[in-house]
Amino acid sequence: MSLTNPKVLIIEDEPSQIALLRYNFAQQGFEVRIATDGEEGVLAAKEDPPDLILLDWMLPSLPGIEVCRQLRRHKKTREIPIIMLTARSEERDKIRGLDVGADDYVTKPYSVKELIARARAALRRPTASVTENLLTVGVVEVNLEQHIVRCNQTLLQISPTEFRLLVTLLQSPQRVFSRDQLLDMVWGITADLDTRTVDVHIGRLRRALETAGGKGLIRTVRGFGYAIEPA
Repeated sequence: MSLTNPKVLIIEDEPSQIALLRYNFAQQGFEVRIATDGEEGVLAAKEDPPDLILLDWMLPSLPGIEVCRQLRRHKKTREIPIIMLTARSEERDKIRGLDVGADDYVTKPYSVKELIARARAALRRPTASVTENLLTVGVVEVNLEQHIVRCNQTLLQISPTEFRLLVTLLQSPQRVFSRDQLLDMVWGITADLDTRTVDVHIGRLRRALETAGGKGLIRTVRGFGYAIEPA
């Protein structure tokens, strides 16, 4: 990602909104690309992944909520920050948007200055370091090939499921994952499991990290899910 000229993909079908966003983001040094329906947006993001996506909720061909869901399931687009733009202001709609993987949620009409500030904040989110199959976030180091986990140089004994859960969280530091997202990404979309399964495995993983001095690494977002906080 270029810090001076980040690429933003705007998935929006209203001409007035497109013109407004294109002009203001270009003025702020963003490289702007446009997709005017959901299917086009998914294809554009996969073919040339941007640094940031602004995604309208109401789109032709494929609604924004489904676009977000598809992008979060694809390896090349899974970690791209997504800000949803919508006229829906009810809390349940916001939760639904966050639940499928949106990083932020902005209700129309919005302040363009605030939206750009939120976009820059999303781009500053910490990233994991991956070198020669080693995934490193703060004091946690994971050998992806050998399935070895160390915290503060201490070797951890965790189950294969907890390993996959930890890797999923570490790949997007500070991003909050809902329980449903984690079920989908760690256990698989066809798994017939209760979300309490996630809580049980998070509890075990948290205890393992804490025994190695990793207290507070896993943050609980009450009523929603979990995130990794780099130490």
